[in-house]
Amino acid sequence: MAKSLDSEEEFVDHYLVLCLPSGEEGSKLSLKQIDKAYRDQSRKRHPDKRPNDPDATADFQRLTTSYEILRDVSSRAVFDAHLRSIREKAFRASLFDGKRRKLASDLEERERAAAAPQFDPAELAARKEKMVAAELQQELAAFQSRKAKKVASAPTSVHEKAREDVGASVDEEKVLKVSWERDGRDYDSVQLTKLFERFGMVEDVVIRSRGSKKKGSAIVVMSSKDAAVAATQTMSGDISNPLLVLPLRASSSASNARHAEPAVPKHDDIVGAGFRDYEESILKKLEKAKEKDGAT
Repeated sequence: MAKSLDSEEEFVDHYLVLCLPSGEEGSKLSLKQIDKAYRDQSRKRHPDKRPNDPDATADFQRLTTSYEILRDVSSRAVFDAHLRSIREKAFRASLFDGKRRKLASDLEERERAAAAPQFDPAELAARKEKMVAAELQQELAAFQSRKAKKVASAPTSVHEKAREDVGASVDEEKVLKVSWERDGRDYDSVQLTKLFERFGMVEDVVIRSRGSKKKGSAIVVMSSKDAAVAATQTMSGDISNPLLVLPLRASSSASNARHAEPAVPKHDDIVGAGFRDYEESILKKLEKAKEKDGAT
């Protein structure tokens, strides 16, 4: 007579009791495979083989019960259906839990977004401009410090005038802001010095360490305003990687020249003519940033 199935609270997987694969794979096992598994497990788990195990008798009884259920065709069919329903219920629960976790995650994200401080785009742009202006001033201060050290190590009779110049602030009309894309090649201070020397003596080149991985930038200090103006109007780098050259502060002579006659683009004027509008916008932003710094 077939044994009745266990209730769901006391569910026992009879395939696993006989050390057989369960689920769909277990439902396809033949009676010969079930008989063989029972004989093998009986020899190993008989109470006579485990005289010192207090649970041996209960374990062997469970083995026998599971075998009788799986050996009977009708009770095995009922058990397979019951086992299938349990698996489907667990699968539906996992889907529900996944949706519930997703809803909880979305709710937390919305709460974080609502709690985060909201900044006006114009305010963010102004803060960024102020940070850029502050970085440029720091780099100019570093240039002055290096120049002072060089003058201090030179003979007094030769560089007395130079020491006086160091005490004054750097003329921003001689300072150029240079940027380039790092696609293909990069620039260092030696290369930039050689490129800008054809317009006049280069006093210093400061490669900006803080920047993006895709774009490089530097500060180039020329010896005169005219050299800075000439470099701004005609300077370009390698044809595969041109430089964008902008003045830190526009020269008054250059501004007057622009108003007097229209600029004529040159063949190699990759930077001056191609980015003139961009120059004007950058200059206005830098001037506004300095005015704000002066006001604060």
